[in-house]
Amino acid sequence: MAAVAEMPIAIPAKKPRSRKPLKQKNASPSEAADVPLPVAVEESAGKENHGSLSQKKSKRGASKAKKQTEESSSFEKELQEMQDRLQRLKIEKEQTEELLKAREEMLKQKEEELQVRGKEQEKLQLELKKLQKIKEFKPTLNFPILKTLGEKEKEKKGTKRPAAPYLLWCKDQWNEVKKANPDAEFKEITNQLGAKWKTLTPEDKKPYEEKYQAEKEEYLKAVGNEKREREAMRLLEEEHKQKTAMELLQQFIHFQQETTANENNKKKKKEKDPLKPKQPLSAFFVFTNERRAALLAENKNVKEVAKITGEEWKNMTDDQKAPYEEIAAKNKEQYGQEMEVYRKMKEEEAASHKKEEEEMIKLKKQEAMQLLKKKEKTENLIKKTKENQRKKQKEEKNVDPNRPKKPASSFLLFSKEERKRIVEEKPGTNNTTVNALISLKWKELSEEEKQVWNSKAAEAMEAYKKELEEYNKSAVEYQNSKK
Repeated sequence: MAAVAEMPIAIPAKKPRSRKPLKQKNASPSEAADVPLPVAVEESAGKENHGSLSQKKSKRGASKAKKQTEESSSFEKELQEMQDRLQRLKIEKEQTEELLKAREEMLKQKEEELQVRGKEQEKLQLELKKLQKIKEFKPTLNFPILKTLGEKEKEKKGTKRPAAPYLLWCKDQWNEVKKANPDAEFKEITNQLGAKWKTLTPEDKKPYEEKYQAEKEEYLKAVGNEKREREAMRLLEEEHKQKTAMELLQQFIHFQQETTANENNKKKKKEKDPLKPKQPLSAFFVFTNERRAALLAENKNVKEVAKITGEEWKNMTDDQKAPYEEIAAKNKEQYGQEMEVYRKMKEEEAASHKKEEEEMIKLKKQEAMQLLKKKEKTENLIKKTKENQRKKQKEEKNVDPNRPKKPASSFLLFSKEERKRIVEEKPGTNNTTVNALISLKWKELSEEEKQVWNSKAAEAMEAYKKELEEYNKSAVEYQNSKK
């Protein structure tokens, strides 16, 4: 390592820069003759160098100017492009902002719609719950009575119209004409009867006409009664509907109160008829009932008991099953007898219920007739009052024009003068406002002021009485003179 460090390092010497000789231009022959060769060469070389340097400088200046102009033009272009881009970006920004606003509005609308839908769904759920609760509502009302009344009224056939005198006569004469002409058809017989009826005298037709008139009177009475009954039943149904509506409302309110108080209560099971006999046990169940006690004593489970009894019953012979089958047959006979008794009892109950319904129908009809009578009375009273009013109106129309008219009351006298004053002071006012102002003014008057108008009305009344007396005297004298 030491030997390597002591070795001298040879550094290369720098070479001197050598200028290249300038290119010699061809000198003119005069210059070459006058000047010696080396001096001419030097001068020409200097001049050439100076010219080339100036040319280079001018070229460099021109290139620099060109570059500057190009750079300035490129810079302006870039600026213009940047400005255009900025303008585009601004426009795009405005468009994006408008789109964002529109989307925000859309989102707000959708949120509002969702909120509204949520509220509507909540309302619908509440209504569904209410409807489910209403389904459980079972009213206890007497609807079938009205139904039976309506159905029975429909089932009833209306009274038949009476046959005309000609038809009554045809019934009597049909068999005789048929015997005389057995081969004749229906049309021929009717033609013969029609021709014969025309030849009959009024005395021969009279009994049939009298019979027809009697039947017609009965028919009209029956139809009138039926109409009255229908009207009565309609009134009764309306009254019953009102009552049932009120009862239903009360029951529904009571039901709502109960449901709110006992929402968690379970639905009650349908009550079975305790009087109905139970169905008899089969032979297998009779056998299981006997074996169950012994098997339970052996601490067997209910499932195990059912399994064991089932297997034992399968393995049993017909002779072993016979006693249990006999017991089952006896139980079946007894059940049949009990069911017959139960059916008879139910039939009797149904018959009694039917009788009660018929009695109720009769009572309802009586009530309906009473209602109809009341309605007829009220209608008659209304008719009488209307007739009396019409008579009064006619009498008023037919009043003698010479008869003196009744004078106006104190209020009317005051209103006439007050109306004139209000019309003069406030022209164009409505008639109703004028009347209202007059009534207010009359109420504001003192008793002394009212007394003036009362005295005027009293004077007019005395004058009217005198005129009426004179008119009555003249009317009496005129009637006497006519007699």
